[in-house]
Amino acid sequence: MSAPPRPSTASRTSGARTSGARTSRPAGNRPTARRGRLVEQAPVPEQRSFAVSHVVAGVLSAAQALVLSLAVVVLPAVVAYLVGAATLTSATDAPDGGVQVRSAIDVATGLWLLGHGVRLTADDVTVTLAPLGIAALALFATYASAKRFAATSVPAWAAGTVTYGLCTTAVAALAGSAPGWSLVLAVPAGLVMGGLGMALGILARPDAPTPAELGERAEVLAQRLTGFDLVPATLRLGLRGGAVVVALLTGAAALLVVAWALAGRATSSDIVTALEPGWTGGIVFAVAQLALLPNLLLWAVAWLAGPGFAVGEGTSFTVFGTVSGPLPAVPLLGALPGEDWANPVSAWAPLLVVACGVVAALFVWRRLEPTLVRWSDVGRVLAGIVVVPGVFVLLGQLAAAGAVGPERLSEIGADPLVTAGLVAAEVGGGAAAVLLGAKLDVVARRGEIGEDLVAWLRRPAPVAGAADRDEEVSGGAVSDGGDLDRPDLAAELGFGDAPGGTDEDADPPGDWARTEAYAVSDPEPDAEPSAAGSADDDEAREADPGK
Repeated sequence: MSAPPRPSTASRTSGARTSGARTSRPAGNRPTARRGRLVEQAPVPEQRSFAVSHVVAGVLSAAQALVLSLAVVVLPAVVAYLVGAATLTSATDAPDGGVQVRSAIDVATGLWLLGHGVRLTADDVTVTLAPLGIAALALFATYASAKRFAATSVPAWAAGTVTYGLCTTAVAALAGSAPGWSLVLAVPAGLVMGGLGMALGILARPDAPTPAELGERAEVLAQRLTGFDLVPATLRLGLRGGAVVVALLTGAAALLVVAWALAGRATSSDIVTALEPGWTGGIVFAVAQLALLPNLLLWAVAWLAGPGFAVGEGTSFTVFGTVSGPLPAVPLLGALPGEDWANPVSAWAPLLVVACGVVAALFVWRRLEPTLVRWSDVGRVLAGIVVVPGVFVLLGQLAAAGAVGPERLSEIGADPLVTAGLVAAEVGGGAAAVLLGAKLDVVARRGEIGEDLVAWLRRPAPVAGAADRDEEVSGGAVSDGGDLDRPDLAAELGFGDAPGGTDEDADPPGDWARTEAYAVSDPEPDAEPSAAGSADDDEAREADPGK
């Protein structure tokens, strides 16, 4: 039995036109969904659902981070109060528990807001010294939450930033520790903290673009808007060198703080023994000292740079001397440098900052092609190395300074402008010494100044007929590309590319600038024979026709 004949093209076409299917199979075997419907379905609802899910993810991530960081600060305060109330001898001595718990929560919340830059006001005392440890805790919580739960999109970042700012403002309003215009500071503080933490967390996700890709996109956008490159490659390399300086400065300051803590451990132990905080109070003291540890780290940077810092009005802690006074009973302050830290050896501590600039310059120079580096490139690299640590120290000292009370406690921290200026000058001095030395070494090895200048001064005297050729050149008689073009002085001295090809292909104009012997031995192609010489040649030909 033979196989059934295959349907012709005409039948397949007519079947497709009548039934809407691509083949002539029975209607019962046709798929329920037609191709036309799949094409006609618009993807707008799906895109909207994705956008909504990203917004929801950003909101939940920011809210989770805020609750977590706030709980880390509030719970120890509540636990300390409950344990302290349980140790009271009689019920009559115990105050109203609800009021005291609320007071403990308000104080802890005020400290959390203080870490965000919102002033704390209690009993007519205003505290502006921000514990940067709490700020670091909130930033890390936002970063971790965004990396784990947020989506890699701009709507997720924007939603998380706005949510964190609104929640921070709500916490400040409920706590009551920031009355009046101080409450307005909670809005920008929350937006900055939430935006930075969300951005770091989203960029750390596996599907996020790398910092290099973001830099390329920003560069393309800047070129499209302005028409020129705002951040050249050499400036970006200099900024990387500045980041190296910041890392080195932070590491050196951390080692110095450890040395201060080891040297002042006896004083800190005496403070703890005198306070007798117990285990709950010890936890509170530990949290408080961890919150102030980044402040002490930035003060150590100011100490290394030279200007030092103050902990109270009239006090001074510098490498050249120490003027101390009564300090609050905080164990961490026992680690401040004493008078024995100001000696002839410590006076050389600013050289460590200079050394950081030297290391950054070496880091940058190893990633450059020395023969292609121009003086403008050296300036851009040096600017990048100086700007990053200067801005870092300026913002850090602004955040680490403030007041913890009236009168003498109103001055704590380092002078931001002076410290940032000295750090930038010291780093710039070390980096400039390396970069300029390396560039001048390349110039000397290429003979761009010494040999070319000496050869120009020792060039041979002009030969006969040079004045006539100069007149022809000035009169425009010489055609383009001729040998009588006036030489370029910049090209002769080695500061620019010689026109008309490379050194291997053709001799640049003014080869006398290389060696005197070459210019002297080179015959003059345009020199005409003298009349006496021509007559002698004619007589020789008549005497000997074979020549």
